[in-house]
Amino acid sequence: MSSASAASRSGSILDRPYRLVSIGACALIVIAAFEQLAVTTIMPSIARDLDGLGLYALAFAGPLASGVIGMVLAGDWSDRRGPVKALYASVVLFAVGLVIAGLSGSMLLFVIGRLVQGLGGGAMTVALYVIVAKIYPPALQPKIFGAFAAAWVVPALVGPLIAGLVGQYLGWRWVFLGVVVLIVPAMAMVLPAMRSVGPHDVVAPGADGRAGTDARRSTARALWAVLLAVAILALNSAADVDGAARWVLAVGGLTVAVVALRPLLPAATLRLRRGLPSVVAVRGLLAGAFLGAEVYLPYLLTERFGLTAAIAGLTLSFSGVAWGSLSVLQGRLADRVTHRAAIRIGILGAAISIGLVLVVTALHLPAWLIIGCWFIGGAGMGFAYPRITVLTFEYSEPAEQGFNSSALAIADSGGAAIALALGAVAFSTAGAAGSQSSFVATFSFSLLVGILALLVSARVSARSR
Repeated sequence: MSSASAASRSGSILDRPYRLVSIGACALIVIAAFEQLAVTTIMPSIARDLDGLGLYALAFAGPLASGVIGMVLAGDWSDRRGPVKALYASVVLFAVGLVIAGLSGSMLLFVIGRLVQGLGGGAMTVALYVIVAKIYPPALQPKIFGAFAAAWVVPALVGPLIAGLVGQYLGWRWVFLGVVVLIVPAMAMVLPAMRSVGPHDVVAPGADGRAGTDARRSTARALWAVLLAVAILALNSAADVDGAARWVLAVGGLTVAVVALRPLLPAATLRLRRGLPSVVAVRGLLAGAFLGAEVYLPYLLTERFGLTAAIAGLTLSFSGVAWGSLSVLQGRLADRVTHRAAIRIGILGAAISIGLVLVVTALHLPAWLIIGCWFIGGAGMGFAYPRITVLTFEYSEPAEQGFNSSALAIADSGGAAIALALGAVAFSTAGAAGSQSSFVATFSFSLLVGILALLVSARVSARSR
């Protein structure tokens, strides 16, 4: 029996044809999520130990920028040679980055490890998306992408605590080195299903000139990705300088980022053409709106409302639980709620959440309202995100799955990075750092981005649909 025929009758991602690959792929997502959340907890200790406070911000922004390059390379590789080797290479790079970071004796070497880790992590996301598109039937794709989102819940709840305990009793290096051991069994579960995934439409070198054209196109896209990474780093540094230099970096970085994004996304994405271009654009706008506000919530709750860091962190934990839970729920409602409706409902929930946080901040209402508001936002993200991914593959030809997967991931991380940078500029410009006006300005900007995402979501359906 073919994998496809088995797929058509399967109703669960844990049925026999998919069980191991589902568990293994989700385990890889859990590992990546844990590492991302854990680093936030132990970074102060690392910076002090390595005497590298000056490179503190770069340790966060660097992996985000290098991840964009990894996404492009993995997308092109998946389209030209299939996603299997791309996944192998990405996991190896991710592990090598962990080892470099864990063994580093200076902050500069640590940042280099983080850059390699980001390169592998970005590539791994894209390769996994393409593998899902090739292994799972359309009816199961909302469920597996929902499971990917739910895989962030446990790291969100216990990741910072575990990282803190490991750093306290074993040393921060083991937060990186210990994770390497977990990658091997996770990858071993994915391997059996990989045998059925091969390249598609691979053209022999020189057969019709297409291979050379594809190689040149891939090289050009890689260069555009490097330029985008540099622009993201420049944008993220804009808030740290004063006067005219801030606006030069902000405007210049944004301009270069937009120019570099154009060849990395489906045609007419920046013009919000109906169908796939708008789907990808919505992903970037939604990520920017939600994450651009979320990173300031712990700061707001500790600075303006006097809560402890642990209590403030519960806001993100509850939101993560809502995100994961609604991701699972939308998978079960795949045959009842259309993709377009699920996306619009989710974006509306996220936008309402940001708007409510803005009101609570402006009027200095009780802090517990923010925790409740952000739970709604997490639920909205969980309902919308998996459907955006599924709809992207629904619009993709097999030979375009790698490119469109990387475009989606680039829109996700690039949209978040650009919104974070512009939100930081608004934060530092509106008033003294940590003042009420600075938070109001940042949340207002995020709300505007969320409203734009809601408007664009009306265009995610192709005209013929």
